[in-house]
Amino acid sequence: MDYEEVLKAVFPLLDGVDLASCMAVSKQWRDIARDDYFWKCVCAKRWPSICKRPNPPTLTFYKLYQTFYKRQNRRTLLPPRLSFDDLEFFIDIWTEGRLIFSEVVPGPVLQAGIKIPPPGICDMLRFHLEGPEYKMTLPVEPRFTVPICQPVSVSVLVGRKDSNRVACIINKSLFDYIDRTAYRALAFDYLDFSPDYPFISGIRAWISLLFMDDGNDGVIDVFGVEMDFCDAANSKDEVLWLLDMLDWK
Repeated sequence: MDYEEVLKAVFPLLDGVDLASCMAVSKQWRDIARDDYFWKCVCAKRWPSICKRPNPPTLTFYKLYQTFYKRQNRRTLLPPRLSFDDLEFFIDIWTEGRLIFSEVVPGPVLQAGIKIPPPGICDMLRFHLEGPEYKMTLPVEPRFTVPICQPVSVSVLVGRKDSNRVACIINKSLFDYIDRTAYRALAFDYLDFSPDYPFISGIRAWISLLFMDDGNDGVIDVFGVEMDFCDAANSKDEVLWLLDMLDWK
């Protein structure tokens, strides 16, 4: 099998990003990769039904891919109308009906997060806290412990100081999953959005208890709380826009 035949055997197996990268290798690779058959293979993985037509709906399958792949790129958001300075978060945690944590957290404090993870936490949790993903964290002082056998629930409201209104983020959800490898107990709830946004739904707010390994498998030693909206918001501005669309009362 000669050089060109090898490329023609491999190119149909690539996704669009890799095939486009191959076009930048050399003129010979570009000329081969421009064959619309390879781009039909790419489109068939994304939109199988569109490839049942004898001809592409656009001039070429390459053009089809270029047009709709670009639509996946994030558009620049307008500056959010909210700021963390306008917000305060009301976080309450219970176990078996007993309140074990209750704090009013100013927005800037939750945004600032845990600057330095405490000594003794596991490497996986440290990498998570120091990773680039956007998250809001709060150190728990004093720390508290919870027996794993006891149900733990959480509620989170957010208030707007600029308009004296409140919205619900999490409504008495259970921490029903404990990841012992990452030392996180997780709970979630679906956000309630304003009727002004009828087509937005199914977005979850996640909250985690961050805990230490104290050598007792039956107890979690909580040192922090984390909240994120990773279903839809992965930056500060995206989180603020998401919060702005809640059903404020």
